[in-house]
Amino acid sequence: MAKVALILADGFEEVEAMAIVDVLRRAEIDVTIAGLHEGPVRSARNVKVIPDGSIDSVNAKDYSMLVLPGGQPGSDNLNADDRVLNLIKEFNDSGKLTGAICAAPYVLANAGILEGKHATSYPSYSARLGAALYEEKTVVTDGNILTSRGPGTALCFALAIVERLAGKEKAGQIKEGMLLADTCD
Repeated sequence: MAKVALILADGFEEVEAMAIVDVLRRAEIDVTIAGLHEGPVRSARNVKVIPDGSIDSVNAKDYSMLVLPGGQPGSDNLNADDRVLNLIKEFNDSGKLTGAICAAPYVLANAGILEGKHATSYPSYSARLGAALYEEKTVVTDGNILTSRGPGTALCFALAIVERLAGKEKAGQIKEGMLLADTCD
């Protein structure tokens, strides 16, 4: 069974984080929510989420994918934490999937894994992706890296993750069950 680590930092975008967790769990993908610190993590709009554990317990060898939700100052907090940057590099170096949405793709760029890769982000972060090849698409996949644009694209991003980890049929079942039949194409 696929296992995903989703990292939360104070100031995360709640729609992105919760939509991803919800869709992946509907697909029976094991999701661990890891905070940068012990205890509740506050979202950009002051919603408190209690993570399953700390980032210190996340080891790339135990997971299929690392996912970073966006939001501000959440993305800046992710970017400022060397543990996050090291995990991104470790997942990438191991050929494992890495995903980021909204502002968080700039964290992938700062970790050095987007150079020459096709990627997307929240529009105002497009210039912060370094040497990435920016695309204005809902979800962009380049090898083992998946990126998406923002809260309105979170369900499509989550479905793309499901497709990669559990197959197209499972993603289609989840899409149909959530009445997203005309979305994410």
